[in-house]
Amino acid sequence: MHQSAPGQSLVARVDDGGAADVARLGDQQCDHAPHRRPRRQGPLTALTLAAGTVAVLGSLLAGRIVLPGSGFTSGPGQPLLCLADGPTLRAAVGSALYLALIALLGLGISVAVRDSAAAIGVALGLIYLFPVAIRMVSDPDWQRRLFQISPMNAGPAVQATIDPSGWPIGPWAGLGVLAAWAAAALLCGGPVLRMRDA
Repeated sequence: MHQSAPGQSLVARVDDGGAADVARLGDQQCDHAPHRRPRRQGPLTALTLAAGTVAVLGSLLAGRIVLPGSGFTSGPGQPLLCLADGPTLRAAVGSALYLALIALLGLGISVAVRDSAAAIGVALGLIYLFPVAIRMVSDPDWQRRLFQISPMNAGPAVQATIDPSGWPIGPWAGLGVLAAWAAAALLCGGPVLRMRDA
């Protein structure tokens, strides 16, 4: 800490990140205290978990209300939907996981880009680039490969309840592809967030 000379006064300023500047009026010297930046990883994780929980519970409630009125009842020749049925349970749990992973993919992109319009553009471009590319490619082998690495195409394979073997990728493997995209986005976004706070 500096002692002020007669006729000089000390001025202190603390910004919103906790950085303190102390300057003596009357000369050009300025000392900086060590910067203390807020940690945003904990609140970001808590917010992600809270939003995901609300989204999953809201989806389950909406499905419980909407599905019986949309023909998913025990009509003639149609068995009653039951979560005890393996494919139905996989589709229900997988759909909730699919939506959560899409949200995490968007979160990772938005944290890395840190501009709303750019993050929306990058996320939508990533999600819809592969389906367009699949339609533009004429080779069936390349179409299958693009389908297998596409977050928008491979992820919903977990929702297949009738003949999932007809899909280019298995149900859980497709969800794993989306999980890999979401993890990559979060692994890119986390360090960028830390570097910006440093």
